[in-house]
Amino acid sequence: MSTSTTKKGDYKDAAGLVALGVKRIEWADLDMPVLKLVREEFEAKKPLKGLKMSACLHITKETANLARTLKAGGADVVMCASNPLSTQDDVSAALNEEYGIPTYAIRGEDDNTYYEHLRAAIEHGPNVTMDDGADLVSVILKDYPQLHDTIIGSMEETTTGVIRLKAMEKDGVLKFPVIAVNDADTKHLFDNRYGTGQSTIDGIVRATGLLLAGKTFVVIGYGWCGRGLADRARGMGANVLVTEVDPVKALEAVMDGFRVMPMQEASKIGDVFCSVTGNAHVIDEHHFKAMKNGAMVSNSGHFNVEINIKALEKLSKKVNKGVREFVDEYVQEDGRSIYLLGEGRLINLAAAEGHPASVMDMSFATQALATQFCIEQKGKLGAGVFDVPKAIDERVASLKLVSMGVGIDVLTPEQVKYLNSWEEGT
Repeated sequence: MSTSTTKKGDYKDAAGLVALGVKRIEWADLDMPVLKLVREEFEAKKPLKGLKMSACLHITKETANLARTLKAGGADVVMCASNPLSTQDDVSAALNEEYGIPTYAIRGEDDNTYYEHLRAAIEHGPNVTMDDGADLVSVILKDYPQLHDTIIGSMEETTTGVIRLKAMEKDGVLKFPVIAVNDADTKHLFDNRYGTGQSTIDGIVRATGLLLAGKTFVVIGYGWCGRGLADRARGMGANVLVTEVDPVKALEAVMDGFRVMPMQEASKIGDVFCSVTGNAHVIDEHHFKAMKNGAMVSNSGHFNVEINIKALEKLSKKVNKGVREFVDEYVQEDGRSIYLLGEGRLINLAAAEGHPASVMDMSFATQALATQFCIEQKGKLGAGVFDVPKAIDERVASLKLVSMGVGIDVLTPEQVKYLNSWEEGT
């Protein structure tokens, strides 16, 4: 683990890592045509010229292409990790050494190092920030009051972060505008659903080598991430159960063909559990007590609070770390074994590579264009959480369709007139 705040020279075989990172970043770029078009436009117009940006994101090959786009737009960009287990060291090394983007991130960094890196990014003195989970904004609001009036705005990438930011807005502590990129249609309808669904299954299978066909797979939470995960698990042949607290989402899950039941009941029959709620302790002590021998628990929500790991440790007479690379065995007093995957952190990034580049293409194109919008609105937006303009969603979706070779119809003048009138009826 890292024990100090440094950017360069923290990696074994740094040269080899840089070369590998460049290859992987360029490979991802091949499947990110919309972001590439935005980068070319930014390169020509420099809409972010003169701005200092600090971005707290998952340091992956896809994120690297977003960082390259922001830099192409003229921004002075510094990066840090938004999760200790999501960093790809080769990508971090390549960003530092090849692309000239200072990146404070090492895979497996401890909590102290994580916050040292976060503070290093803040001490860049940003005019604009970018978050995945709102840690950057949270620390700025608590500990860096001198930056409150100099930050033009921020972008938030994930559901958990938007929830936190809306709580900040409600409490009156948010000091600048934040664009809720996560809530854009070209983000959550695709990234959260298709990206999380596929990458979470990928992480669980890589961690365990498990055949999902015939297994009882419990999806905890039926938001967009839960929907995607439930669909992908069913596609792998699993018997999927859904647990929910929201009656509307529970009803949707039932009508989508899934069995819905309280978590306590699901705990007795599940083989694999995955939480995608954005809430704390949704897998808790009483659930562990009900689980059968060999149950596997995982999390694909942003923070590692969804599984009550301390309760699991308390119930266990023995813990066998690393029975597989991303699997720890917790032996209960009665001899049952419960397996925790990826230390309870984001399993799709802890044990796999995160979302496929193609879906992050839309998310990060929206992220980049939302940044440009935020700058254009300087001084016009007050402190608060704001939606991405519909025009950005439509532009990103249109470019994605073109890149896929898909054409769509265009309304005729007559149809436009009809949709904007009220006189005609039956």
